[in-house]
Amino acid sequence: MKKILTLLCTMLLVAAVALAQVNYSRELEQRAENGDARAMFELSQCYRFGKGVEKSMRLANQWVIRAAEAGHAEAISFCDEMGLQFTPKAPQPTTTTTSGQLKFEVGGVSFTMVAVEGGTFTMGATAEQGSDAWDREEPAHQVTLSSYYIGQTEVIQALWLAVMGSNPSRHNGDLQCPVETVSWDDCQTFITKLNQMTGKSFRLPTEAEWEYAARGGNQSRGYKYAGSNNLDDVAWYDSSGSATHPVATKAPNELGLYDMSGSMWEWCQDWFGSYSSSAQTNPTGPASGSDHVNRGGGWLDGARICRVSYRGYDSPSDAHDGLGLRLAL
Repeated sequence: MKKILTLLCTMLLVAAVALAQVNYSRELEQRAENGDARAMFELSQCYRFGKGVEKSMRLANQWVIRAAEAGHAEAISFCDEMGLQFTPKAPQPTTTTTSGQLKFEVGGVSFTMVAVEGGTFTMGATAEQGSDAWDREEPAHQVTLSSYYIGQTEVIQALWLAVMGSNPSRHNGDLQCPVETVSWDDCQTFITKLNQMTGKSFRLPTEAEWEYAARGGNQSRGYKYAGSNNLDDVAWYDSSGSATHPVATKAPNELGLYDMSGSMWEWCQDWFGSYSSSAQTNPTGPASGSDHVNRGGGWLDGARICRVSYRGYDSPSDAHDGLGLRLAL
């Protein structure tokens, strides 16, 4: 009798699970038909594995392609991996404004731009940098900047995928990680497409804008790194694990910006060149050059390289798994 009861309970449980899957797949189909890209992707997986519906690779591929065409990042990535052809549709961007922030959504991916109030600061090898400063950070000099916006985080892989339709990153297991293995030239192409989608004028920050924001703008407390004198609090650095990390998992700096020390080198708009001792207003760097500035140090670099004043540079065509970007507006 016990065996019969156990068998009946098991059968009822299986039936209940099957019914729940059927009901869920029906709900997904309704949402998918109404244009919900995430529901399209989930429904494709139901058909792929026969959860709540009869298994059908034809319908699975049909729905994942529709999700990709609607701009769903996971569906785009899946189609790329499986070699499924689709025609991307231009995502319809949305913008919302909160105190000191602009929030955007492109292709189902959200990102935030933080307001940086203009001001005057000392750029370069300031006193707190001590003996760690390199010659290329000299001389310290006064810079005045107008107000602007800068990305709360580095550009993540999901956003790059939504805009470009592919993900160049070597460490691509988590779309919330910063995009990497992108050259300065690649970044210009990405920004051009993003501006076409949003009608905005995104760009890379100037080197001066980057350093002012990293130092905390007019809320700066004079830290050596972006947000702290203890690098472990704010940065992934010095070979932190075997891969990159999702953005915004360390503490932010004074402006609420994440990962400006460590994580990923961030391209700047400027050509690299020597500093001048004279005071400057809204500097944009040399008129020409062979290398573009990148800042912040990366997940493979030591503490000395992750300071707010350290200056890196690479050829516009260089790309490696420590190079990414942060937007300015």
